[in-house]
Amino acid sequence: MSLERIEAAYQRRGTADPRYHPLRPEQMHALQERERVLAALLRRHRRTDTAALRAAELGCGAGGNLLMLLQLGFRPEHLCGAELMPERLALARERLPAGVQLHGGDACMAPIAPASQDLVLAFTVFSSVPGDDLQQRLADTAWRWLRPGGALIGYDFAFDNPANPEVRGVPLTRWRALFPGARFEMRRLTLAPPLARRVPAWLIPWLAALAPLRTHRMVFFSKL
Repeated sequence: MSLERIEAAYQRRGTADPRYHPLRPEQMHALQERERVLAALLRRHRRTDTAALRAAELGCGAGGNLLMLLQLGFRPEHLCGAELMPERLALARERLPAGVQLHGGDACMAPIAPASQDLVLAFTVFSSVPGDDLQQRLADTAWRWLRPGGALIGYDFAFDNPANPEVRGVPLTRWRALFPGARFEMRRLTLAPPLARRVPAWLIPWLAALAPLRTHRMVFFSKL
């Protein structure tokens, strides 16, 4: 699976899919739930001095997750991101403070020093990389960025999506293979998007509380 093929897949999806507009009730619920779970994991693992933490994002897209980290108290000069798609990178540069370092192109080539980060985020990255070899190369890169005692936080589809052959689910067996030997914790979240788009807004939180209807996982891998 080449980077060119991944770029082509993202270009087909476009950068302004109306299904992911933040004002849509199901999208707002999913984003807020993701932030709550991330904050709970940071508290649980005693990463609460967010102003002192350094964090990088693998596949930072248009910068939404880095903005979330800023809202959680991270400092701009302690954040960086790598993004393959030029259009998304340009949006991130518009949205984020100048102190956030952003790198374009192949994340494996990004000038992020080994053992320099307390946290690395990888949100819906590995599901977009069907090739096992490239998945592993990206995982190794993210792990290399982390200092001992740091953590990688991943968020991704738990299952394949029959309606979208360009992505695949990341089961726990695959997470373990990508980061062998690492201690990890997992949370299931996110109401199945096709269902969430079809139900009344008031029903979304109730359905999202039912574990069988959650289609994503957030995983917290600790680097010893």
